[in-house]
Amino acid sequence: MFVKRLIEKYPEVDARLFIGGTVVGVNPKINNMEPGYRAAKYDLILISDSGIRMKEDTLLDMVSSMDEDVALVHQMPFVCDRKGFPSVLEKVYFGTAHARIYLSADFLGINCPTGMSALMRKKPLDDVGGIAAFGQYLAEDFFFAKSFTDRGWKLRISSQPAWQNSCTPDIDSFQHRITRWAKLRIAMIPHMILLEPLSECLMLGVLAAWAVSFLVQCDPFAVYLFHLLLWFLLDYVLLCIIQNGSIPFSKTDFVVAWMMRECCALLLFIRALWEPDIKWRTGTFKLKWGGVAEEVKTKL
Repeated sequence: MFVKRLIEKYPEVDARLFIGGTVVGVNPKINNMEPGYRAAKYDLILISDSGIRMKEDTLLDMVSSMDEDVALVHQMPFVCDRKGFPSVLEKVYFGTAHARIYLSADFLGINCPTGMSALMRKKPLDDVGGIAAFGQYLAEDFFFAKSFTDRGWKLRISSQPAWQNSCTPDIDSFQHRITRWAKLRIAMIPHMILLEPLSECLMLGVLAAWAVSFLVQCDPFAVYLFHLLLWFLLDYVLLCIIQNGSIPFSKTDFVVAWMMRECCALLLFIRALWEPDIKWRTGTFKLKWGGVAEEVKTKL
């Protein structure tokens, strides 16, 4: 095992490997991490999913952002370069629609951290009962951050994105993941039912075209086309900035993936409203308003 080889290679580093977990709630990720959290001796806790690729200076970058008044440093989700159209679709989503909302929320001070890669102070977590206190939630990352900000702590975003590098994606599993996240947002922040559709390019374009044509008596179809073109170009620029270089696929692939993402966005949101239960890992969960989850027992 890779981790065991690392421990053997660096015996001077105080490290232990924990296999299995302790059930402290419905969240399987919290359950898996609980034994390691209890054994942790140091001031900072890094939560990093197994599918995240770290660069040599990633942890240094995150620690450098951990000022005295900061309790959590998080990384914006992105994806590694992989082959196949599903990978193109995934990269376009995380580099455009998701990045736009994530960075805007961070700039405005809105709770947005994801738990796939986050560095946190242990003492503020211990003060509220440790990570076990968040075992009742599926979106533990949101409630970690909320717990910190409610007590006056600040959040910071790392200059490096979280490079997801898990198994090769397929379109169905990708859309299922996006729908699951939408269900969590709806349960935790109910007013997103109205606000989220208005943040999408196609819906916002319809409203913008109507408003501009009403005010200045111009062709609404022309306004709508201009809106789509400008949004498309800005999304391409944003993706290139986050990629920090040229994108690893053709412009044609980008056009197709971008159009597919935008056209499916409202449909996936409606699906999240229509099917509120969440299937995650090996369980099915029902969300209550506020984000508390309970596992749905399968009938034999």
